[in-house]
Amino acid sequence: MPLPFLASLYFDGLPPWFPDPIRLLKVSTALTTIAATKWYTSGRSNGSERDMHGRVVLMTGGTSGIGAATAADLAQRGAQLVLLTRQPPTDPFLVEYIDDLRARTANQMIYAEQVDLADLYSVRQFATRWIDNAPPRRLDMIVLCAATMVPPGGRRVETAEGVEMTWMVNFLANFHLLGILSPAIRAQPFDRDVRIVVPTCSSYISAPKLDGGEEQQQQLVGKKKGGKDGQDWTPGKAYARSKLALMTFAKAYQKHLDAYIRPDELPMNAKVVIVDPGLARSPGTRRWLTRGSLWGLLLYLVFYPFAWLFLKSCEMAAQSLLFATMESSLVRPPGARLIKECMEVDCARKDVEDEEVAKKLWESSDKLIEWIEKEQAVKRARAKKEQEKKDEEAKKEQEKKDEAAKNAAQVEEIESLLGAIKTGKAKEAQKKNGKKGKAGGNIWGRPTHSPLRNSSHCHPVFFTNKLRRPPLHVLSGSQSSPVAHGYVYQDAPRGGEKSAGPRL
Repeated sequence: MPLPFLASLYFDGLPPWFPDPIRLLKVSTALTTIAATKWYTSGRSNGSERDMHGRVVLMTGGTSGIGAATAADLAQRGAQLVLLTRQPPTDPFLVEYIDDLRARTANQMIYAEQVDLADLYSVRQFATRWIDNAPPRRLDMIVLCAATMVPPGGRRVETAEGVEMTWMVNFLANFHLLGILSPAIRAQPFDRDVRIVVPTCSSYISAPKLDGGEEQQQQLVGKKKGGKDGQDWTPGKAYARSKLALMTFAKAYQKHLDAYIRPDELPMNAKVVIVDPGLARSPGTRRWLTRGSLWGLLLYLVFYPFAWLFLKSCEMAAQSLLFATMESSLVRPPGARLIKECMEVDCARKDVEDEEVAKKLWESSDKLIEWIEKEQAVKRARAKKEQEKKDEEAKKEQEKKDEAAKNAAQVEEIESLLGAIKTGKAKEAQKKNGKKGKAGGNIWGRPTHSPLRNSSHCHPVFFTNKLRRPPLHVLSGSQSSPVAHGYVYQDAPRGGEKSAGPRL
């Protein structure tokens, strides 16, 4: 069969149904270029493996984007995940998400803890609860995937504590969390591989220079701490500066862990790993590209093929994070290495490792957190006092209402008792009057009955008004005849002589 076909091609040329070779070459070249571009932009896959069963992982930002893809892969490998979320664990969305993640990964060791990274007090509450345990809780890994950004053209946003939102969530909250959890990290056994994974972004390359001083921290708090609201603030600069500060702190935090002398005098085993996952089609990137508007979202949908071609999926962007959590060579010193595309790379800026800038940044951040927490503690104490005052007033008001209701109930009970007594006395008097009427009779020797009640025994004339006033006595004779007084004689029944004659 192939030989006759090849012979036909040789002697007769291409069959009529075969497409034009030039057009076929163009289409093939285009498809090959698209495939090669997609393969290149998707990045490298993680080839490292590690047994994650029983390992405890604290994770922020694990409910969306790259963090959700990382959490799903770690859960599928058997890790015990503790997701730090802004919503409480009873939130319906969070409950459904965790149930679905448990079902997809066949891992029931997935939990949630409420930690609002925009609130330093919430961060302190969780971290102090975590370290307040004897013996120390197991902790194998901390993955800080949570981040925020303001869309281009957006206005500066501040937290309830007065700190610029991007700086608070991307840097200050992570600084506060790791600072409090430091004793729990250093208390882990020597043979336990503890890693702190810190994602970053290539935008740190274009960030303004970080002096790390208190003056810059004051500008990020605005007028609430006496500083000036930065006039050169833009969403891009704010995001890049927060990532540069986080990388500088990560380098300094590794030195902080290495300087700790263990009681057993063994070297410190915790390692910080900085990861650049690259550009991905995550919710944050989509919000940045659409500028947070519906028209931008419409344009994003129209040009989605280009986003699909040049941006990674969240699953592929998570490969570098998974490499940082599983690669065995990262255990060896030095720490705080930068990972990109599942391999170690050098930092593009040397000031990331500047110890003087890192020291100023650390000290100024400590002072800023101390000042904010003192101010917020005063506000909470004042709010608590006002709430207690309101509760006391409400309690007194409720006591007054209860006392009034109690008095009203007592009055009602007394009135009901008095009514019952009166009713009983009336019934008793009525019974006595009834007994007297039955025992006595009238002057005619007949029992006194009410003419209305016993009308069948009375003559119709007895219903006149004269009968209601009977005479005091009835005399014999014509002058005092009973008839003259309104009485009517009634013929006696026929009988003997003794009964003959009229009878009253």
